Amino acid sequence: MTRRPRGSLLVLLLVWLFVYPVLLVVLDSVRGPDGWTLEYVAAFLREPREWEALWGSLWISVASVALAGVIGVPLAIVFERLDFPGRRVLGALVALPAVLPPLVGVIAFLFLYGESGFVARVLSELLGLDEAPWRLRGAGAILLVHAYSMYVYFYLFTRAGLAKVDASMIEAAHSLGSGTWRTFRRVTLPLLRPQLAAAALLTFMTALGSFSAPYIFGGGFRVMTTQIVASKLNGDIRMAVVEASALALVALMGLFLLRRQAEARSVVAVGKGTPPAARVLAQPIARWGATGLGWAFGILLLLPHATLVVVSLVPLGTWTTQLVPPAYTLANYGTLLTEPERLRPLVNSLWMATVATVGAIAVALWAGRLVVQRRATLRGLIETLVSVPWAIPGTVLAIALATAFSMRAPWVARWVLVGTVVILPLAYLVRNIPIAAGSILAGLRQLDPSLDEAASSLGAGRWRTLRAVTLPLLRPALLAGGALAFATALGDFVTSIVLYTYETRPISIEILSSLRAFDIGTAAAYGVVLMLISAGVMLVGTRR
Repeated sequence: MTRRPRGSLLVLLLVWLFVYPVLLVVLDSVRGPDGWTLEYVAAFLREPREWEALWGSLWISVASVALAGVIGVPLAIVFERLDFPGRRVLGALVALPAVLPPLVGVIAFLFLYGESGFVARVLSELLGLDEAPWRLRGAGAILLVHAYSMYVYFYLFTRAGLAKVDASMIEAAHSLGSGTWRTFRRVTLPLLRPQLAAAALLTFMTALGSFSAPYIFGGGFRVMTTQIVASKLNGDIRMAVVEASALALVALMGLFLLRRQAEARSVVAVGKGTPPAARVLAQPIARWGATGLGWAFGILLLLPHATLVVVSLVPLGTWTTQLVPPAYTLANYGTLLTEPERLRPLVNSLWMATVATVGAIAVALWAGRLVVQRRATLRGLIETLVSVPWAIPGTVLAIALATAFSMRAPWVARWVLVGTVVILPLAYLVRNIPIAAGSILAGLRQLDPSLDEAASSLGAGRWRTLRAVTLPLLRPALLAGGALAFATALGDFVTSIVLYTYETRPISIEILSSLRAFDIGTAAAYGVVLMLISAGVMLVGTRR
């Protein structure tokens, strides 16, 4: 009897969770009631608006990478290489956009910079204008939101890379007569290429799958994520699956090209690992100038958060044409915490995010044990499978799950999950597997293998070793990965808008419903609650 390869059960589970649904979408795009056909693909290729949406997604993603890099890299250099008063506090404030769920960040921008937002009202009052001085619509508005929320990737990755640059290499370059700029260009920048490539890849994939900003601010500007949802809501399911297949293809091609470029241009250097000390700004003007600019930038970053809090205190129907809200109340918070229909979305989001996070951690632990500790035969395939869901936009994943689990066919592993309480936690789980696996696999690789061997030699079984040895040592990685996975699931909007029902609607959908009903106080209150929970969870996870 042939023994099955170790890890085959996990491979089957991962294929069923993700690869199989995406494959069904691709097959549905070339299959009709009468058999195989290219009719739907041809209809996609003939339609100019589809090409416009696909091109819009592509160039917006590339432009987002450029803008995020232009903002994030200089900030990282300033806060990592210069020493001035308030540097540590400001360095933390600069990373604040990372704790804002996408939809919350978008509505915070809407309340601050939208046509009826604070900034537009102030300028209209100062300039004596009868209407807002701008319209926050189209590609420019989307890029503004992307730049604000995604520069953090370049900032954090570049700071991490700068902290690993060996000071001796910088000193050697200077001793050979190289100036500051040439040293940065010829020494520091090549060493930072892996971090910059990782940040560019993360920014590109996030922008390509972005839905909240295009949905709220897109106007007439088309991107493929909103096009897919529009096709599905209009009942054109065939066009939706073709659009999802096209976007998935672009995402996988972008992932392949960016990774290949990063691997081809990466530089590995071995040194003592001691970074250069931050340069103290000796001149008082420079020190306090840097501090003032830093705090001004920090306040600018805090404005959307503060705006969200202020708007959450506005009573329904009281803020119309006034420059600032005429009245404030905590009634919005009382409403969403005491009225059952208002409380349900919050409860739904909490339990679904918890279930999805626990499931993602369990799958990631299973994968980590097979890949790192037991060196399973299929470890390469497993590691690939746990990372692939990250490369596919959430809209595509939602369409794939809706396609796979909208009919009952147990003989081909398909059941009716759409419309039940299972589908959303399942979608969150699949999206969070790469997040949990990235943290847990890295944590397991840092553990000494002799610890497990020692436990086994003392008579501990596999499960006792896991419970008494591995999990306690892995706690920081578990908390970090779990916190990020929970916060991501809690604020999810892109998959929720495709798969939710009224009974299972999460907090993101309720925020959108409140905005449509012009109940901006309640929408903002939901956003503040979501922001505080996400920040609290991230704080606990990252401190550990």
